[in-house]
Amino acid sequence: MQRNSSKKIIFVVGTRPNFVKIAVLFPLILKEKNIIPILVHTGQHYDNHMFNDFFKDLNIPIPHINLQVGSMSHALQTAKIMERFEKVCLDEKPDFIFLVGDVNSTMACALVASKLQIKIIHYEAGLRSRDKSMPEEINRLVTDAVSDIYLTTTIEATENLLKENIPTQKIAMLGNLMIDTLITYLPKAIDTELNLNFLNPLQFLDVKDRSLFAVVTLHRPENVDDIQKLKKIITALERVSSKIPLLFPIHPRTYKNIIKHNLQKSEGHSLYLISPLGYLQFLHLLYESTFVITDSGGIQEETTYLNIPCLTIRPNTERPETLKGTNKLIEVENLDSCIDMILNQKQQKGNIPIYWDGETSQRIVEYLQNL
Repeated sequence: MQRNSSKKIIFVVGTRPNFVKIAVLFPLILKEKNIIPILVHTGQHYDNHMFNDFFKDLNIPIPHINLQVGSMSHALQTAKIMERFEKVCLDEKPDFIFLVGDVNSTMACALVASKLQIKIIHYEAGLRSRDKSMPEEINRLVTDAVSDIYLTTTIEATENLLKENIPTQKIAMLGNLMIDTLITYLPKAIDTELNLNFLNPLQFLDVKDRSLFAVVTLHRPENVDDIQKLKKIITALERVSSKIPLLFPIHPRTYKNIIKHNLQKSEGHSLYLISPLGYLQFLHLLYESTFVITDSGGIQEETTYLNIPCLTIRPNTERPETLKGTNKLIEVENLDSCIDMILNQKQQKGNIPIYWDGETSQRIVEYLQNL
């Protein structure tokens, strides 16, 4: 491909995982003379804690434009993002829109760009859970339906797009930006002191003196908004914490439901609820952990790269490559037996997918240069 003259590209981010994914990429983009980048933050996730921990920890430049949308229902949030992003596109007249992931911001901005006939580059294209009850799956399908260029993280994602009749020449498998950030910041994370805020004043665990502990994260609505299911999960976590202490950096919505419905016992277990952590502290905690219990997509990837066993409380995953790694989909009823297998060192070691090598950002820069 021939390198063309300067092109203006709007990079859209809206949530914490989006910022992690562009942390290594965007500084490289800023160095390119033939790319005029504009970083737009929709404000889908925004608070001072996030700003300090994610922007400063990861040296992310302050966005050129902040749409300041905030949290609300899916429909209202999508509509507000579309309304405000349309004005940005009309004012800036970009050549391309670079979209990350599968959040409401991704889909909303894809619809705007498509209607304005601005070419769309979708990074993390082709992820499929086959579960349309997941809001993210709808966002993925809609975004990929209107995109022009598809940047994939794995062979599986590429194959999904080919099965959906996306032309081969529109697809580029360039690797995983999340792993770029992990590799770049892991040394700094390991050197970052763990400052854990225990939410139960009667509980404390000195992580420095522990050779074994596990990490829990839960945030998906199907797990934390269904109170009976959340109760079942918390009861199971308290029970298995007799085998190994569990540290749970807890999502505000999850904590609110636990407190509102009095789901946690005050004593008699080793399940430690702690305040949310910034990227570096959480990566440090993850690195030191024996295994992870989660329902997150990104953590499935990070644990695969770090070769840490991951038990995912979900019936499916849009990242099936991690199931060839250290990830395992489980039902909460099977938590005890799965943990026993890990503690008895019977869980097999996994494989790291191709191009999860820390060089994805550079490959994307080279690809964008030649558009």
